[in-house]
Amino acid sequence: MTAARPSLAVALENSNLVHDRAAIDAAIARVADAVRADFIQANHDPADVPLYITVMNGGMPFASALAMEIGLRGLDLEFDYLHATRYRGQTSGSGLAWLHRPATPMRDRRVLLADDILDEGHTMLAIKRWCEDQGARDIRIAVLALKKHDRCVDGIRADYVGLEVPDAYVYGYGMDFHEQGRNLPAIYALKDA
Repeated sequence: MTAARPSLAVALENSNLVHDRAAIDAAIARVADAVRADFIQANHDPADVPLYITVMNGGMPFASALAMEIGLRGLDLEFDYLHATRYRGQTSGSGLAWLHRPATPMRDRRVLLADDILDEGHTMLAIKRWCEDQGARDIRIAVLALKKHDRCVDGIRADYVGLEVPDAYVYGYGMDFHEQGRNLPAIYALKDA
């Protein structure tokens, strides 16, 4: 028998609002400004358009909103995505599982990875190393949220951070509570995590 999935409604009752939609939107705009400043193509060479890779599933809401903000600032992007996970619906990670790798060649490309959160960094480090193995010449990482703690693995950091979140179980705006709540327009933290 399969265990019952915890209730999102109960989780919301036992959570604090960390960042509302207005704070998230403002943070995404700040990240877009920083990305544009770093990536703008002075000569508009189509061969130098950054490859923008969404880390699924959690990165999708942030990556979509960020891409639109970047577009408003005049920077074109080529889209692809990857799906690599350590969690598979659980609250703690295990070995990395690749569910989809980008089809776009990365050799000599500038790559921008967009994800929902940088926690300890195991998944993102594996993704970055894979991009390096594919020959990417420059890899930057944009995350909506950075978890505040000192447990991040060596060799990984986010180049662009929207917001900081507490060292707690956080969900909403891409981050899930047992595969629920990814489409919440705010970020919450469980009180008893």
